[in-house]
This record gives sequence, structure tokens and C-alpha cells, in this order.
Amino acid sequence: MEKFEISVALNNKNHHFEVFDYMHHDGVQCKFEVFQNGLFIASFEPGAHRFLQICKNPGVMEEELLYKIADQIESYHL
Repeated sequence: MEKFEISVALNNKNHHFEVFDYMHHDGVQCKFEVFQNGLFIASFEPGAHRFLQICKNPGVMEEELLYKIADQIESYHL
């Protein structure tokens, strides 16, 4: 498991997140888990054409922000 931090801007506000990358993704657990201030926000898994799709969404964040998080994670080419 690798951990890194990302920041995403939405509506002129910066949001900071910790991302946990489960490098040995086996399909049982989502590949990426995202937290903000220790609170679970969402998880993502590779979908078609290696684009991330939402795996778990507890409804804490609006979907537009989740899509921006996915785009930011994808930019790392993991």
C-alpha cells in the first residue's frame, strides 16, 4: 500500500485528500481509497480504458468533486 496526497479545486475552494493505493489490486478491494481529515470519502477502481470509476461512495462529497479526484489520481499514471 502506498499513500500520497492530492489537492482538488472546486468552486474556488481547495480540498486536500489522502489517497491510499493498493498496488496489488485483486478485484476484491477497491484499488484507491480516499480520505479527508481521517474521514472516508470514496474509493475508486480501474474501469474501461484505465479510467477510474467510483467503487464506493458513502455520499459525503458531491459527485463533481469525486470526478475531479479521479482525474487527479489518473494524472499520476498509476
